[in-house]
Amino acid sequence: MPRLLDSLPLLYRDLLPGFFREDVPEEHKATCANCAMCQDTALGAVESVDGVSRLFRPDTKCCTYSPRLPNYLVGALLSDERPELAEGRRRMEAKIASRVGVTPQWVKPPAKFHLLYKNGNQFFGRAASLRCAYFSLDSGGCTIWPYREAVCSTFFCKYVAGADGRKFWMSVKTYLTLAEIQLSRWAALQLLPDYVLSGKDRAETQQASLSVEDLDDTAPPAKAYAALWKEHEGRELDYYRDCYRLVKALPPDGLEKLLGLDGTIELKTLEKLHDTAVSPKLPRTLKLNPDATVQWLPDGSVALGAYSEYDAVALPGEAYGLLVDFTGRESVEAVRQHLREHKQADLSEDVLLELYRHRILVEA
Repeated sequence: MPRLLDSLPLLYRDLLPGFFREDVPEEHKATCANCAMCQDTALGAVESVDGVSRLFRPDTKCCTYSPRLPNYLVGALLSDERPELAEGRRRMEAKIASRVGVTPQWVKPPAKFHLLYKNGNQFFGRAASLRCAYFSLDSGGCTIWPYREAVCSTFFCKYVAGADGRKFWMSVKTYLTLAEIQLSRWAALQLLPDYVLSGKDRAETQQASLSVEDLDDTAPPAKAYAALWKEHEGRELDYYRDCYRLVKALPPDGLEKLLGLDGTIELKTLEKLHDTAVSPKLPRTLKLNPDATVQWLPDGSVALGAYSEYDAVALPGEAYGLLVDFTGRESVEAVRQHLREHKQADLSEDVLLELYRHRILVEA
């Protein structure tokens, strides 16, 4: 199994605590290069049960999301001169030159993106208008992948550990987001202290009404932009590179000190969820989830989905008839014994564990 660190930007290798060197399941079901959610390649998608397609467009995949990149990751990208990142650097430099969503702490999407994202319906993976600015139509991949942020590092359309895997990776996202906030604030404090001391960093987390510039995706008024950046106006690229150098030079315990008690709590949560994702245990009693989605397929098999609309378990049709015996009133072993005696059939522990991880069967 790969280490958790292997799924994250290289910058974190010497910053994150020892836990991040633990092994995690390889998320082989989320095949980005040959998208598991696109037409003709989709496997395990619960499709058209309610008349709504869950499949993604090949020219968006799951990249109908715009990242909020912390200053030090922006600087890391700008400092990386590898030819394969030339397009990503070009796009980032153009974004910074536009001044839209460009602050001492973040390079983020236009303000109106959040309004559209929060209020959209069944758009994920399907709305070309929300396609990420760093997505390459030519390659179908990300132009800044080595320096992606927390959301892009931890999202998978399907999880090997099912619902437990999703909980674990969501917790990783929470920890990384906390790290992004504190590291970017700390870097800004070193280079542009007034930005942090005046509370401008906190103001960025509060939803404000949209200005004319926000609605038109244009740069903020020159005076306001100059007041935000002060002596760094016009040399934003150097500022971001300096943020990267500062964060890169932090001692091994530097991040832990910045995260404080919040970081300790999130790390303990991560450790607990990691155990569940890597070493699952079958509950003593199980029952068929009444909210599970059931779709009979042309070959007589059945697709069952519950924890995610993007992930399903396929079973032979006759196996579905065995699941109704799991009512939660008897132990799993008692139900299996009943099936063996009265239906000359059985569901192995591995199959039951997979159904439980997908929450087709749930703990009674």
